[in-house]
Amino acid sequence: MKGMLAALLLTTTVAMAEDAPPAEVTVLNGATVTLAPWGFLSDEELTVLRLVATDASALALFVPAATGHAALAASPDDGFIRDGVPVPSAIALSGLPDAETARAEALAACEGARKGAAACVIVLEIAPAP
Repeated sequence: MKGMLAALLLTTTVAMAEDAPPAEVTVLNGATVTLAPWGFLSDEELTVLRLVATDASALALFVPAATGHAALAASPDDGFIRDGVPVPSAIALSGLPDAETARAEALAACEGARKGAAACVIVLEIAPAP
C-alpha cells in the first residue's frame, strides 16, 4: 500500500510540476496559504479558495487545526463545488506534520473518492509561516 501511495504521489507531483498554474501565495494569521488556480476550477470555486486564503475566519473554518500542514485535493472531472455544495471527492486534511504528508494523504483520500477519470491534484496547501 505504501508503495502505491508513493507511486501515486510521484506521478501526481511530476504531472503537477509540468502542468501546474502559477501559485497564488498569501500569508495569513501565521500560515502560508498556497492556491493553485487550475483551469478546471470554476469562478465560484476560485472565489471560495481565495476567500480561504485571505480571510482569517474562512481559513479557521476550513482548517480547524491551527497547527501543522493542510492540503486540499480535487479531481479535475469532479471539481471542488457543484451546485453550491462541496464535492465528496474534494478532500481537505489538516493538522499533519509536514507538507509532503499533507499532500500525499489528501491525494490518496481524493483518489479513493473521485468519480471522474482525471487524477486528483492539490488545489490548496496551508503551512505554518516561516
